[in-house]
Amino acid sequence: MSLLEVKNLKTSFKTLRGMVTAIDGVSFNVDKDEMVAIIGESGCGKSVTSQSIMRLYPETDQSVEYEGEVLFNGEDILHIPFKEMAKHRGNDIAMIFQDALASLNPVFTVGDQIIEALRIHKKITKKEAREEAIKLLEQTGIPDAAKRVDAYPHELSGGMRQRAMIALALSCRPQILIADEPTTALDVTIQAQIMEMIVNLNKEYGMGIILITHDLGVVAQHCKRAMVMYLGQIVEEGDVETMFKHPMHPYTKGLIKSVPTTKTDKDKPLYTINGVVPKLSEAGDGCRFCDRCEHATERCFHECPSLKAAGEEGHNVRCFLYE
Repeated sequence: MSLLEVKNLKTSFKTLRGMVTAIDGVSFNVDKDEMVAIIGESGCGKSVTSQSIMRLYPETDQSVEYEGEVLFNGEDILHIPFKEMAKHRGNDIAMIFQDALASLNPVFTVGDQIIEALRIHKKITKKEAREEAIKLLEQTGIPDAAKRVDAYPHELSGGMRQRAMIALALSCRPQILIADEPTTALDVTIQAQIMEMIVNLNKEYGMGIILITHDLGVVAQHCKRAMVMYLGQIVEEGDVETMFKHPMHPYTKGLIKSVPTTKTDKDKPLYTINGVVPKLSEAGDGCRFCDRCEHATERCFHECPSLKAAGEEGHNVRCFLYE
């Protein structure tokens, strides 16, 4: 049994035009010690998927509806009482958000925020929680942690804020860590340090990691499996090495071709995928990528392909080209 199993997850939001499905039938699993990547452009549903797993959207006014299952150690946490979910959130499943400045509370010190999480889930004294908070900040590479523990988020640099966010996420030693574009807006050297730290923590604690990123180089270097999402659906999934060497879905091919390499002809413009990700309300009954696909046929505009096995074992693709 996998540590986390997502089965046919559907997330719909109430809008002025009625309920709109943002995540449509997403299924995947994460094992212990494994790092799985979710790839795709902005607006493809990567962050909504991760926030649905943790049930971070308000559910009091029925503005969000979930379908499917999210099994954590065999327990369906998608349909347990919302208050009961608080026992798992931050304790068993934690998340590193992409914007640490917006995610950390600006009126509390970073130490207070880590201490609060520790005292809620671990039932320890404030002194013990403070000592643990300092250790966590030291572990994530923040210099002079005993002083920085009393700093407010705005007093830290971007890299330090992100490290503080990681310390907060790791405070209760979660079994699943969701890293939602953890290196956004950081310079290249800090990006490398943050990713190296996440990989080391993955090995040290044996946690399962879901990495949401635009950086295909990071995926190729650190992840064994990857899923490519487009407009709320998984369009291709499988082993990273196989997928990068032999991509099958036109969208995956476009993403990989858009990355410059040493072999890229400098005299020619860099390849781009035509168009942009459409609004969810504009998604038709057919393939969601058909408006931007070079291989689309009449069938693609009227019928949605299902995610099926293609190529090597464990490689699945949502495209009529491989039927």
